[in-house]
Amino acid sequence: MCGIVGYVGPRQASDVLLGGLARLEYRGYDSAGVAIMAEDGVRVVRRLGKLVNLSGVIESEPVPGGVGIGHTRWATHGRPSEENAHPHADCTGRIAVVHNGIIENYVELREELAATGHVLRSETDTEVVAHLVESYYTGDLAAAVTRTVARLDGSYALGVVHADHPDTVVAARKDSPLIIGLGEGENIVASDIPAVLEYTRDVLVLHDDQVATVSAGEVVVRDGSGEVVADPELMRVDWDLDAAEKGGYEDFMLKEIFEQPTAIRETLRGRMGEDGEIQLSELDMTPEQVTAIDRVFIIACGTSYHAGMVAKTLIEQWARIPVEVEVSSEFRYRDPIVDDETLVVAITQSGETADTLAGVREARERGAKVIAITNVVGSRVTRESDGVIYTHAGPEIGVAATKTFTAQIAALYVLALKLAQAKGTLSDERVESLWLELSNIPDVVEAILADLDGLKECAAEYTAACSSLFLGRGIGVPIAMEGALKLKEISYIHAEAYAAGEMKHGPIALITEEVPVVVVATQGHTYEKVVSNIQEVRARGAHIIAVATHGDDEITRHAEHVLRVPATSEVLSAIPATVPMQLLSYYIAKARGCNVDQPRNLAKSVTVE
Repeated sequence: MCGIVGYVGPRQASDVLLGGLARLEYRGYDSAGVAIMAEDGVRVVRRLGKLVNLSGVIESEPVPGGVGIGHTRWATHGRPSEENAHPHADCTGRIAVVHNGIIENYVELREELAATGHVLRSETDTEVVAHLVESYYTGDLAAAVTRTVARLDGSYALGVVHADHPDTVVAARKDSPLIIGLGEGENIVASDIPAVLEYTRDVLVLHDDQVATVSAGEVVVRDGSGEVVADPELMRVDWDLDAAEKGGYEDFMLKEIFEQPTAIRETLRGRMGEDGEIQLSELDMTPEQVTAIDRVFIIACGTSYHAGMVAKTLIEQWARIPVEVEVSSEFRYRDPIVDDETLVVAITQSGETADTLAGVREARERGAKVIAITNVVGSRVTRESDGVIYTHAGPEIGVAATKTFTAQIAALYVLALKLAQAKGTLSDERVESLWLELSNIPDVVEAILADLDGLKECAAEYTAACSSLFLGRGIGVPIAMEGALKLKEISYIHAEAYAAGEMKHGPIALITEEVPVVVVATQGHTYEKVVSNIQEVRARGAHIIAVATHGDDEITRHAEHVLRVPATSEVLSAIPATVPMQLLSYYIAKARGCNVDQPRNLAKSVTVE
């Protein structure tokens, strides 16, 4: 959620911090601040609102120095305000701290600190960290941070500076991502990779309970007991800064919508062997273990949950294995029936989603095999799962997921085919036929993206809507849900999604001429039923926007607008049907003047419960 950047090196720290924070704006925030090691000590500058407010202050009153930490805050404890913005200082003003995560025992710690004379000035949980470091500091900053984090319950990624150590940033993490970009004579601490790519593609990944002392010339990592970690995890980022820039597009979201054909191709690449076998060695399961699976549980949040709902249809239809799909935050708090013959599939774009990670731990404790589907190499879920299927979508900067969603569906198609082969529920000929059609899906998406005039005209008519309804049947239900989510996320128009057959059981009461209805009406075995549902809402005065198959002339009799997609088999229609609804939401939001890349109150990666 929040963005963290720390810098140690020969450049002006404020330039590096502001540039890095700008590349983390997609994570969502309501205030920003920096702490720079200046000649006269630690200088803290904070501002409410967008990063440009902070940049303007520093531009007019520069703070020179080559060491510092910066932060963009997404409020959890305490309202958005300058007083609650990070960095937070101790009583002396010689220590400054930035923090991503939640300190669950902060009330207890705050009372303890106050009782011993500390004066805390904000409403945040983070401020207790600065005062604890002050309490434990005896000359060794890393040791003080190590003692501090031992007192913390909850999650944290921390950057700490001290006036007595003007050439050092100390970093620590638990359950919240933190990496260190390794440069030549400079090092950069960050909560996500885009912040360091201008300077390096070599990254050190901090693990839980590790504390790093970062100077310009070296990084020393210690574990929770203070012992030096001899072989910290290093990785080379396989994409560059250009991939994290807009590349001529007006917005990251539009760029990422247009990157979907490539993301899908890369996710599918190399998955079919010459022998006709689906290649998923990442499962780390023997053929016997795969065959023994008698139940699948899918856990995910938000857009990833909708991908899981698509997977339910695929796996049950192709592999004939019963599948349950559950929101991760609910899965972790009940008593799920899983055992060693249950496959749990955890879907998380970032690999750091707190509720999904908790579900992974719950499932593994109960003996289930856990497979993660994620877009981020080295993310936490990759270390906590038994196997990982990567989506190769590249960096997604826009908060509203687009290419990562369709790439997740592509990966789930592959998983469903693999399970079907293992179970022997599909013939070799059927697998080959499905694979050939699946391999053509990127071309289908490119065809949709080649003609957007109808989409733009449709969007222009509904920019004043206050509420909308999305309907679908079968595999169209999760696609309708995803369409509704995109519209509400980026345009702030209320949107609900329902299985079309459920529309008569309540939502029909909301239908008026002012409520547009978007219907997934691609060709399939429930097509006639969908048309009947369309007629029912039209009879109440609703305006219909239908996502329908090329060549379907019947649908034009029932819908004011038809968003066309090329014909595919019904079970493979999920990706093509998604793309027009992404674009519809995008153009409506743009016409309403909304910031499509950074919707209000939302964060790209939800790393707290």
